Amino acid sequence: MSKVIDYYHFLLSPWSYLGIKHFNEVVTKHGATVNYKPISVMDTFENMGGTPPAKRHPSRQRFRMDELKRWSSHLGVPMNFEPTFWPADQTLAAQMVLAVQAANGNAGKLSDALLTAVWAEERNIADEETLASIAKECGFDANALIAQAQSDVIIEAYKTTTAEAHERDVFGSPTYIYKGENFWGQDRIDFLDRALAAS
Repeated sequence: MSKVIDYYHFLLSPWSYLGIKHFNEVVTKHGATVNYKPISVMDTFENMGGTPPAKRHPSRQRFRMDELKRWSSHLGVPMNFEPTFWPADQTLAAQMVLAVQAANGNAGKLSDALLTAVWAEERNIADEETLASIAKECGFDANALIAQAQSDVIIEAYKTTTAEAHERDVFGSPTYIYKGENFWGQDRIDFLDRALAAS
């Protein structure tokens, strides 16, 4: 039986970006299948008790930045700690990922490319032309994908996926769910690895 991971995330999350390489290695190692499920950032903060980074106490903001630098160095993952186009409206980008997931379940390349665009390439994922370029780079028909992403079906899917995440106790990004167990944060991927190995 295939090992299936539900991966809930924000396409603006630095922690999701930092976890890309390790997560993909674990997925490949176990031959797992991933359901890519981007969810609304602000709805998650509002409904699940979180505070957006800009509204946190300065001490928390400083510690967050220190941790990003530590993890970037530790993982050997280069990143821009203060990207120009952050925060940005991820809605269309998220709907594109959901459209690919619905069509063929191979949304990982696009999801990873969007996170990398924000945190390493200074690209604006709220801009439709930028999204079209990223889609083409990932091998997709950009016009067709964007049209599908803007359809009523996918717009609704973004809402229902976000609600589904909250029902499953997802309050932050990245959250990986395997066999009903939540693993929150890129620093929990080793525990996900163990769970996959044990099953």
